[in-house]
Amino acid sequence: MPVVIGAKPESSFADPVGLLQDCHRRIERFLSVLSQVSGRASLSAEERQSLEAALRYFREAAPRHTADEEESLFPRLRAGQTSESKAALAKIDALENDHAQAGRLHAEVEKLGQKRLAGGSLAAEESRRFSDLVADLVQLYTGHIAVEENEVFPLAASMLDQSQRASVGAEMAARRAQQGSASHG
Repeated sequence: MPVVIGAKPESSFADPVGLLQDCHRRIERFLSVLSQVSGRASLSAEERQSLEAALRYFREAAPRHTADEEESLFPRLRAGQTSESKAALAKIDALENDHAQAGRLHAEVEKLGQKRLAGGSLAAEESRRFSDLVADLVQLYTGHIAVEENEVFPLAASMLDQSQRASVGAEMAARRAQQGSASHG
């Protein structure tokens, strides 16, 4: 990714909550790419590369982000539940349902996106379906990210001690090492 002067540096595994927020910014950027190309009748070489990158991100990196939350962060939050945290933690089930729904939507976007890359275009019905799926993903992620960043992540920052944050970060790093990727997801 290009360096942007004045941009916030990306977080590290020492700050897993910050890293999850960085992942959200990548999700939003790649959703924007999908939105932009979904309405195009034909794609330029640059748009094809962007579509390929977005599909690859959601195929490879996004599942690691989901695992980071569902396998590392959410269980620790549930284990440390207090009466003050109960309301925010009640939303975790809905967030996990969002992850499952996003997975289903991404599978279909992947299929249609690959078909478009292979053939150059989609039939009118498939093109409409691709656009509808992308719009559904944008809507889903908009609400999902808002809940995580406004409720769950602040709770995590206050509930998790340094040792727990280090464990979450180590698990996130290990997940990426197992995938053979240095990408944060």
